[in-house]
Amino acid sequence: MQAPRGPLPARQRKLKMGTTSFMVVMHVLATVALLPRFWSWQGLVAFGVLYWVTVLGVTLGLHRLVAHRSLVVPVWVERMLVIMGTLACQSGPIEWVGLHRHHHRFSDQPIDHHDAGRGLWWSHSEWMLHDIPALKELDRYAGDLQVDPFYRWLDRWFLLLQIPLGLGLYWIGEAAQVHGGGIGLVLWAIPLRLVIVYHVTWLVNSATHAFGYRNFDCPDLSRNCWWVALLSFGEGWHNNHHAHPASARHGLRWFEFDLTWQHVRLLKRLGLASRVRTARYVPGAS
Repeated sequence: MQAPRGPLPARQRKLKMGTTSFMVVMHVLATVALLPRFWSWQGLVAFGVLYWVTVLGVTLGLHRLVAHRSLVVPVWVERMLVIMGTLACQSGPIEWVGLHRHHHRFSDQPIDHHDAGRGLWWSHSEWMLHDIPALKELDRYAGDLQVDPFYRWLDRWFLLLQIPLGLGLYWIGEAAQVHGGGIGLVLWAIPLRLVIVYHVTWLVNSATHAFGYRNFDCPDLSRNCWWVALLSFGEGWHNNHHAHPASARHGLRWFEFDLTWQHVRLLKRLGLASRVRTARYVPGAS
């Protein structure tokens, strides 16, 4: 049992209007995308392909590769995967990685920025709408990335990646005379995709600290949640991950399907991944 949390410090109670406004706009546009006038099978395909690209970029690129250095890949592969993850618009890679490493250092403690002890809604998404003190410690937690101009540029301009993507989608939609036109394709592939990816990612912070089972006795609330694992390409095996954060494989039991791990195996077969670190589940041990 965790001690009840007190009220937020005064400096954190005010909403960050930039982040809050952006999230409101994205959710409104995602709802608009679902109107019948914007439906098309091409939009569904664009959504599916970019969902795979974005989620894999987050899970394999930003998370297992960069944040935890669970494997080694050529520089061009790393940068491609990081760009894919940055398409998720979950801040830039330096901020993403720094905050994630901070989360592991203080998981479910009051200093954790999405501390599950403050409740499901806070850990799911409310935390990002307020001041995040951990951002002041990025030098400490992501200093290895801050020395790279590639990462610094992406961290500053990550939102710009959506512009060429949107223009390309609009052109395809108009040229192919897709139902709903270029606007429909853009709505499905950008705001709708972003909102779904947001909530899937946030479920790893919220649902997997509340629902599921534990293979390991970690000093936090992390749990393994099968349905989050399916949506997030294996990130839902969260208790396994918190017990062995450096492991490139999160699904450690035979039934814990980990799609990101299958991509790591593919990279290894292709000679594009080496020094892959993995953990094992031993029944009765924790």
